[in-house]
Amino acid sequence: MKIDPDSPADLSAQIAKSIRDAIVSGTLRVDDRLPSEAELAEQFEVSRSTVREALKRLGAQSLIRTQRGATGGAFVNKLTYPEAYGQQITTATLLLSMNAVSFTTACEARYALERACAPLSAQRRTADHLATMRAEAHRQAQPGLTDEAFCASDVAFHRALVDAAGNPVLSYQLAGAVEAMQPLMNMITFTARSRETIVALHGAIADALDAQNAEETDAKLAELASYTNALAQSVFAARQKA
Repeated sequence: MKIDPDSPADLSAQIAKSIRDAIVSGTLRVDDRLPSEAELAEQFEVSRSTVREALKRLGAQSLIRTQRGATGGAFVNKLTYPEAYGQQITTATLLLSMNAVSFTTACEARYALERACAPLSAQRRTADHLATMRAEAHRQAQPGLTDEAFCASDVAFHRALVDAAGNPVLSYQLAGAVEAMQPLMNMITFTARSRETIVALHGAIADALDAQNAEETDAKLAELASYTNALAQSVFAARQKA
């Protein structure tokens, strides 16, 4: 593991990357103990505070864990999908909130990924997935539901649709699309949307999955995507006139 002292990159970031690369390549494996702070400082020829900052970076990424005591130290962590979800959601939220990704691009990506789940979701959906989707669609139809609660219910509905595919890699890839993109998309379109239209489409999607009809599921998701894009364009047009 090496760093470039002449590189403009922060030394702690370089150290973190070097250790991360060793983990990814398999040089460091799950539960392996990292050298001590003193040993790492000597190896990289930096101060212990710089090493400590690098370890904090790795810990924030859930790549290592620390233990106290005589047998303690920093160990390579086994990264789980639930832990990775949070990082994916945070990254997607930052990209969208900083306008690095346009609404149209985000919407296109989200529905393309979600529609890719349709065949598997239709095949593998369980009674629990269907019950969640129907419960959320029923909740969305309640007249007194706040916009914030409607948004949360919308996310839960689509999360269940994605999870019904039974594929953790797809669920991870869609974490940012559903958990981050969907709330921001709702914030943009909530003033113009028809809840009745969305509830009807959600009900149709649940019915299609219940019937294990992948083509109908895909068609209704495409209809929802088209409706969402049309809403956004109307909102943006109204803002420009104002």
